[in-house]
Amino acid sequence: MPYIKTPQKNEPLTRQLDVKSQKCGLRHTVYSPTGNEYTGEWQDNKKHGKGTQIWRTSGAIYNGEWKFGKYDGYGTYSELLPETNKYVRKYCGTWKNGKKHGEGTFSYSNSDVYEGEWSEGQRSGWGKIYYKNGDIYEGEWMRDKCHGQGIIQFANGNWYEGAWQYGKRNGDGKFYYSDKGQLYKGLWVDGVAKCGTLTDCGRDNAPMPTKYPIPKV
Repeated sequence: MPYIKTPQKNEPLTRQLDVKSQKCGLRHTVYSPTGNEYTGEWQDNKKHGKGTQIWRTSGAIYNGEWKFGKYDGYGTYSELLPETNKYVRKYCGTWKNGKKHGEGTFSYSNSDVYEGEWSEGQRSGWGKIYYKNGDIYEGEWMRDKCHGQGIIQFANGNWYEGAWQYGKRNGDGKFYYSDKGQLYKGLWVDGVAKCGTLTDCGRDNAPMPTKYPIPKV
């Protein structure tokens, strides 16, 4: 139960009116001067607890938990598509201090979908992203980029597993060429293979194998 301050009789009239006007506890829909509307709980004149806000200009909706005027806890954010007049969920998960933080799923406007951990509004920790073109990356993230250990499976059947730095293949890793049935193991620098070994792997089932197999050492 939120604390609701009551005006004192010996206080000036202007102060008594100010205290009475402060929002605290559960209220009906409140409209801001810009036309935005909020329905939910308040504390000390700030959105606090569970509530729903609708933005007048964009039509976007946030439904979930608040803490002193900011998204904090579990909530969903949805946007209105003008061409269909239907809502599409953009983010569903946890928030902290108004930013995506913890576990959540975000749908990008280009149809990419990320599921995983967030830190202060950025993908950080362990996560999985489904790209529109069919590629899938799962692994570690830092500051919105693939960073650490991870694997990407390409839509054409190729895959890479190994180390990443700031969105590029960096360090030890393996790359499988599904069309040729070959596997590269070695060192990568800024996304380019620098030093390693290439061997046949599944060559007999590959759709476009090389004319001759790689000699075994």
